Amino acid sequence: MEFSANDRKKLIKLCRERNIYLEGNVLKILQDSGDDKFKEYIENAIERDKEMRKKRLSITKTIQEQNRELKKTTEENHELMEELRETLSLEEKTKRELEKNNTKLLVSKEENKQVHDELRIAIKDAEFAKLKAETAKKDAENDLDLIQRKGQSELTGIIAKYALFMILSVGLITTGLFIFSLITGKETQLIASTWSNLFGILLTNAFSIVGTIMGIKYGSENEKK
Repeated sequence: MEFSANDRKKLIKLCRERNIYLEGNVLKILQDSGDDKFKEYIENAIERDKEMRKKRLSITKTIQEQNRELKKTTEENHELMEELRETLSLEEKTKRELEKNNTKLLVSKEENKQVHDELRIAIKDAEFAKLKAETAKKDAENDLDLIQRKGQSELTGIIAKYALFMILSVGLITTGLFIFSLITGKETQLIASTWSNLFGILLTNAFSIVGTIMGIKYGSENEKK
């Protein structure tokens, strides 16, 4: 492939002024047409083209290497993002479980507190009921003691009244018979002896009854003490 002289001058001028050369496979078929300057231009262009090809190849390799690194980094980032999402999901699930457990714990705590309060109230009620029962027991014992004392006093009074009545009755009857015998002049020795014996027996029995009553009363008081 040949250029005219005018075209060769333009290419050389463009090279000198702007450092622009022809590139590519066209340099392989380009002929210098016996022009030394253009021949130098072609050689420089070929050399420059080789250097540019090396540079482009190096750049391409660098870009490819960077692309591979970028792809690898992207994949690693993608894996890390997946792991991060899984970790966040697990943490969110764990957080929900913790919140759920905390809620259950709070509910259980409130229930335990309520049970504790109810138990404390029940204990107080039991203590109050026990105190009330003991008080009622003491009141019943006091009432029973009062009733027993009252019954004993009434029984003692009744026995004492009947004993006194019997003693007075027998004594009056015997005394009346003795006086009647004295007035009528009848035999008084037998009546006097009988009156004396009966009066002694009645007096002895009266003291025995009173002593027995006092002994029963004293024994009851000591048993209560």
